[in-house]
Amino acid sequence: MSEQPAEPDLRPPADDAEALELLRSGEIDLEGRMLDASNVTLVGTIRSGELAAECVYKPVAGERPLWDFPDGTLAGREISAYLVSEATGWRVVPPTVLREGQFGPGMVQLWMDGDDDVDLAEFVRRDDPALRRMAVFDAVVNNADRKGGHIIPMPDGHVHGVDHGICFSADPKLRTLLWRWAGRPIPLAALEVLEKLADDLRGDLGEQLHEHLTRTEVRCTQRRVADLLRTKLHPEASGEWPALPWPPF
Repeated sequence: MSEQPAEPDLRPPADDAEALELLRSGEIDLEGRMLDASNVTLVGTIRSGELAAECVYKPVAGERPLWDFPDGTLAGREISAYLVSEATGWRVVPPTVLREGQFGPGMVQLWMDGDDDVDLAEFVRRDDPALRRMAVFDAVVNNADRKGGHIIPMPDGHVHGVDHGICFSADPKLRTLLWRWAGRPIPLAALEVLEKLADDLRGDLGEQLHEHLTRTEVRCTQRRVADLLRTKLHPEASGEWPALPWPPF
């Protein structure tokens, strides 16, 4: 979890359930803006009762228009990525909610303090099980921007992914640094997760995604899962879309 602010009467969330409650109901005290982000990305502290943590707030009003994604949809895509992440049980995406903030509705996400001792350029080249699960996750959500800076290795060994605003396009747009498993069999444990995910997408999860994505985008997500289960292989770059994000970090 994120580190708590230096206030002795407050503590950080003990688990994801507490984190979600804090994100939904806490008071956000904005402290600055991430200047290297494409869209308005604000950081600050969120407090509620005895809980406090650092958070990221991306207001819909600060989204930069994109030619291939409808205006005002990026926050909903971030929420959708979180919902899929939770359905897999892999906890790729940190706790994330959609709520009102100082600049209107937007995505609010728990800030994650990654392990500063990890060399990301070296780490993304590892045959790491957490990265491999992330590669499967990205294939499901059609992530168009899995760059190194969007991968956060944690001190406890867990690996989070962030910045999922340009996911779930109906067109093939997978663009990632995690191609090392391309064409190789998906691990059995991941296939079992995909089987359950396929069922969830036909049920409650699919209905939840319809609140943030178009019906076509949800159907295409179902189709991507079905294709992964049919081939049982990690996808390969198609050549119809740049395979690597730019800049890569």
